[in-house]
Amino acid sequence: MNLETISLDQLRVFAKAAELGSFSAVGRDLGRAQSAISYAITTLETQLGLSLFDRSGHTPRLTEQGTAILADAKSILARTQGLHARAAGLRDGLEPELAIVIDVMYPVPRLARVLGDFRERFPTVTMRVGVEVLGAVAEHVMNGRAKFGVIGSMPFQPAGLVGEALPPIRLIPVAAPAHALATMPRDNRMAALTDEVQLVLTDRSRLTEGKDYAVYSAKTWRLSDLGTKLEFLRAGLGWGNMPEHLVRDDIQSGRLVHLCGITRSVTEWLPMHLVRHPTTALGPAGRWLWEAMLSPSNN
Repeated sequence: MNLETISLDQLRVFAKAAELGSFSAVGRDLGRAQSAISYAITTLETQLGLSLFDRSGHTPRLTEQGTAILADAKSILARTQGLHARAAGLRDGLEPELAIVIDVMYPVPRLARVLGDFRERFPTVTMRVGVEVLGAVAEHVMNGRAKFGVIGSMPFQPAGLVGEALPPIRLIPVAAPAHALATMPRDNRMAALTDEVQLVLTDRSRLTEGKDYAVYSAKTWRLSDLGTKLEFLRAGLGWGNMPEHLVRDDIQSGRLVHLCGITRSVTEWLPMHLVRHPTTALGPAGRWLWEAMLSPSNN
């Protein structure tokens, strides 16, 4: 058995023979004599020390061993095709990897739809997506760890970044059904806010460290993760503002209550911006993704 001399051409011929079920059909498809096809497959069998086809019938049929080897052959051919595609992309300036960062408030289903199209267009580009909160998004963009990002949970765009507006995200105050704010008359809620624990997102980035946004209670619990905040809200540990798209199902199912009666100073539309550093050069994949995320059809 001599595996080192196996060629990609032999694997292509083998895979094509398994697909068409006839050596003569493979010859016609590849423009070769049937004898050349038979020789390529026989040589492959000798090199592997296996019988890939049963030739006892009118047409060759894959053996059990041949079926097992076919899966490996297809995998090798696909990876080779991917290698050629990646090399061609790199020659054309295509990025091998693209890193972006999004604010925790940004709707993930919206991003997933865009990245589904991205994967079809740029199958060789590795995507790296970070999810951060408050000033951490901007820091990732400014220090070059991400080519661009979506800022949302801090209410300003830092100096030194350029960007364009995305559709805002609606924030609504919510609490568990048994929470004191949920059970009291709605007209009393505003006055009672300061005495109830508010669950607040926080981070340790230098841009927003020590700063509060939309904090109305004297008592706060500070969390760095939106998923944890949601679970704490469901558990009745406090009240807090949440993206409407993220709690819509909880409200409909009764797991959370929209605290109606609280004024617009608490119920807010959160501006979202797609930002990058002005000196950051985007390659073909980055430019496409930037434009796709801004497209009205994706928002």
